[in-house]
Amino acid sequence: MATEVVNPNSRELVLGGQRSGKSRRAELRAAEWLTRDPAHRAVLIATATAHDEEMRERIARHRADRAQRVPGLVTVEEPVQLGAAVARHSEPGTLVLVDCLTLWLTNLRMPSDSSDAPPCARTAEMALLHALHDARGPVLLVSNEIGLGVIPMGRETRAFVDALGRLNQEVAAVCERVTLMAAGLPLHLKEAR
Repeated sequence: MATEVVNPNSRELVLGGQRSGKSRRAELRAAEWLTRDPAHRAVLIATATAHDEEMRERIARHRADRAQRVPGLVTVEEPVQLGAAVARHSEPGTLVLVDCLTLWLTNLRMPSDSSDAPPCARTAEMALLHALHDARGPVLLVSNEIGLGVIPMGRETRAFVDALGRLNQEVAAVCERVTLMAAGLPLHLKEAR
């Protein structure tokens, strides 16, 4: 899959379903960024949390695979305070890759095993949007597009689909580029001219 050059001050949202190629595309864009200039850095802000053994194994597998595909990518785990993490790591010459908004929103809306109560989801979303607006380097964000299927039966599931759809729209409005992935192929929905 050929990638386009990452603009030093751009923000891009990469959407898609499960196994659509969205994370792989974002990683390829980060790898291209790193090879373009030896002074470039790339930081992945991972939002997943391991609540069971299968998820722990999945996270470990993703770490190992990512280390092979993008060796210079530094990983930072931040399941809740995403806006602050983007602001902290965003600097000229550093690409910030967020993977993924869907798990982050889940962390905000679901009870946690820890004693630290997550912030109000809307407040956290606004902090992220502010950090994206003020980003001093390129930012790639990965999120699921889950609103293409049937309307979910449960109230909580419908509320989550609505919340993620709203978040994706708000992030897309801040981004210069929005790409939808399907079957590993990119479809550019929004492109800065």
